[in-house]
Amino acid sequence: MESLYKNNAEFINHLQKGDEKAYVHLVKTYHRPLFAYALSLNSDHALAEDIVQTVFLKTWEYRKRLIPDYSIKSFLYKITYNEFINQYHKTRALSTLESAYMEAIDEVVDDGNLELLERKIALVTKGIENLPPKCKETFLLSNKEGLTNIEIAEYMNISIKTVEGHITKAFSILREKIGDKTKLILFFVFRYNKIHRT
Repeated sequence: MESLYKNNAEFINHLQKGDEKAYVHLVKTYHRPLFAYALSLNSDHALAEDIVQTVFLKTWEYRKRLIPDYSIKSFLYKITYNEFINQYHKTRALSTLESAYMEAIDEVVDDGNLELLERKIALVTKGIENLPPKCKETFLLSNKEGLTNIEIAEYMNISIKTVEGHITKAFSILREKIGDKTKLILFFVFRYNKIHRT
C-alpha cells in the first residue's frame, strides 16, 4: 500500500471517493491473506472464496462509512470473520462450546491482535512438530482427530492415565510458547476438526 498511498487514511479517502484504482489495489493486496484467513476458519475452499468476495463487495458498498483512522486491514479481517459467522449460523446451530470459541475469536479480532495470532499459530505448529513422538501422537489424536482419552488408550494400547499424562505434557510445553490462549490457537490450527466431528 505504501507504494501508492502515503498512509491508511489517504487510502481510505480514495476508497470513499469511489476511486476504482484504490479498490483494485485493495483486492490485489488483501485477497490472498483474507482467503487464507477464511480458509483457516472453515477449511472449505469454495466457501472461503465466497466469503472473501462478499467482504470486498460489502467494503465497496459501504466505502463511504469507512473510518480513515481505523486500520483497513483490521476492518477487512473483522468483516471476514463476521461473514464467516453469518455462514456458520446458516448451516448449524452453535453449541455452548462453539459459542465460547466464537467469543474468544471475536475478542482476538476486536483487539487487533491478528498479526500476533498468526505468529502464535506458527509457534504452535512448530511446537507440535517438536513434541516427543508418543506425546505428539496422543496430542494429535485428541485435538486434531477428536478422539476421547478412552479411544486413544485403546488405539495406542496404553493406559488412560498415560494418555492424560501425554496430553498434559503437550499442553504444558505449548503453553510455555504462547501463554493462556493455547486452546484458542489450537482451534485455529486444526480448523474446527474437533467440533465438526460426528
